[in-house]
Amino acid sequence: MKLKALIFDVDGTLADTEEAHRAAFNQAFTEQGLSWHWSRSLYKTLLKTTGGKERIAAHLNSLALPPAEAAALKTQIPELHRRKTAIYTELVAQGKAPLRNGVERLLDEAAAYDVTLGIATTTSFENVRSLLETTLGPDSLRRFQYIGAGDAVAHKKPASDVYELVLKHLGIPRDRCVAVEDSVNGLIASRGAGLFTLATPSYWTQDEDLSSADLLVPHLGSVTVPLPDDAASRIGRSVVGIPEIDACLTHAPWRAQAQANAAGGHPCHPGCADHCRRTDGGR
Repeated sequence: MKLKALIFDVDGTLADTEEAHRAAFNQAFTEQGLSWHWSRSLYKTLLKTTGGKERIAAHLNSLALPPAEAAALKTQIPELHRRKTAIYTELVAQGKAPLRNGVERLLDEAAAYDVTLGIATTTSFENVRSLLETTLGPDSLRRFQYIGAGDAVAHKKPASDVYELVLKHLGIPRDRCVAVEDSVNGLIASRGAGLFTLATPSYWTQDEDLSSADLLVPHLGSVTVPLPDDAASRIGRSVVGIPEIDACLTHAPWRAQAQANAAGGHPCHPGCADHCRRTDGGR
């Protein structure tokens, strides 16, 4: 088997965390006496800026404020973000950030196939720890050989820094690794690191153009919520599992030929290349 490692993004990929993040930002703003309120539509836009402190700064820069007031507010960003993180941790502990469909199944399948797991995220290690321990149990950190968090690199996604860091610590050739992402910024980062990328768009990123992903599905699928018929027929299974990902990765170097074969009426390997490329029902 060519596949040796899966490297997961966290927010929106491993779990539906963004609503909890949005609620935590808004509560922190209220506690600080700010009139800011990030609606779901506004937060979708703000997510194009990676990193919590950077997101607050981007919002602040978009406001028409007197220079002195803007400067004073900028000094509050670190404390705002610290409080937001504490609130977010509380919300996660309350079960407000569930794992996405099929994630736990795929993690278990990876263990059964002896596939190494890693994380490459823009969020903090504390946020990752809280999420994993709440959703997967107190020993969940041990599932992942290395967790690369946003506070460990100089440049966050769409820069590839965090992926390069994770690859260095995993010690596995990048052509035997697959990244799992949900956003354009994440996709740019993973592809910039030369990684085959599986994309599973979330509510927050469903309008983004993820068509350059090597494998694009609406979610990973599970027994209770299988893949849509169109996606399942192309993958050859009602869920995305280790064998399906491995087949796509194995045949990735011949994607161009597979596309030409498909166009000429000659099917490529089941579950690989163009058959895998777009399985979201034409979203």
